Formats: sequence, structure tokens, C-alpha cells
Amino acid sequence: MRTVIYPGTFDPLTNGHLDLIHRASRLFDRVIVGVAANKAKGPIFSPEERMSLVVDSLAALSLSNVEVETFTGLLVDYVQKRSGHAIIRGLRAVSDFEFEFQLALMNRKLNEHVETIFMMPKESFTFLSSRLVKEIAQLGGDVSKFVPPVVVVALKNKFSQPL
Repeated sequence: MRTVIYPGTFDPLTNGHLDLIHRASRLFDRVIVGVAANKAKGPIFSPEERMSLVVDSLAALSLSNVEVETFTGLLVDYVQKRSGHAIIRGLRAVSDFEFEFQLALMNRKLNEHVETIFMMPKESFTFLSSRLVKEIAQLGGDVSKFVPPVVVVALKNKFSQPL
């Protein structure tokens, strides 16, 4: 069984993330969406909230070979623990490449058996980022074209609370 790990903070999950998950599910026997508990990025949602948003968003897609869980620590250790064969990373633009390339090379140094596969989202999602979605939502803008409905609700609830 060929297993791929799609790691990320997913703060929040976007339609671009969903696109990659859906396409990866057709390429691999098992896809594990690894929600990273990365406090350094200053996420607005807890790891449990982010995992729940991913699970709820995927429910409508009925992808039987996709699992979602949180993880901490080194990604290569997590991949090995879950018997993964590869890591999927999304590339939206050339600007993403340099950082993702450095990560892929470092992961290879840490564990030469873990491959990194770069996937590009559909053209309609190349401009999309979690950071931009959060900024738009925080300023009261409509993000319904960019994220699943459950994420729209979660963002409205998050930003309607006093900061």
C-alpha cells in the first residue's frame, strides 16, 4: 500500500488544500493529512480545531482512502511512524519553490528514504493562501469562494470574538 503524507498547518484549510488532497487520493492508496501542531506559526485555531475543520470539510468528498490526524515533532519521523512513502507539498508559484526545495533537501538529509513530491493546485487556486484568507476574514470580507462552508463559519465565529 503506497502511503503519502500531506502535512500542513491548515490554519485554515482552503479549497486549494482540498484540491491537492482530492488529487492525491487518486494517485495513492492512502493519504494521511497531517495537521501540524506548529505554534511557531501562531495559528488562530488549535490543532484539534484545525483537524476537525479538515475532517468536516472532507466528509462531503467521500474519500475512503484519506485519514486526518495531528502530529508534533519532525515530519520525517512522523512519515516513518505512519509507514509513509512520500510527502506531498503544494507549490502555488515560483516564490514557494525555494522554501519548499530547502525543506525537501533537509528532509532528505534527515531520512533519505522519504521522497517529496511537489504538486501544483488547479490554476484557480494558485493565488490562494491561508494567510490571505485569515486577513480577509478578519477584515470582514467574504471568504466563501476560498474555503469550505464549515471553515467560513469557523472564521466568522473566531473573528466575531474580541481579540
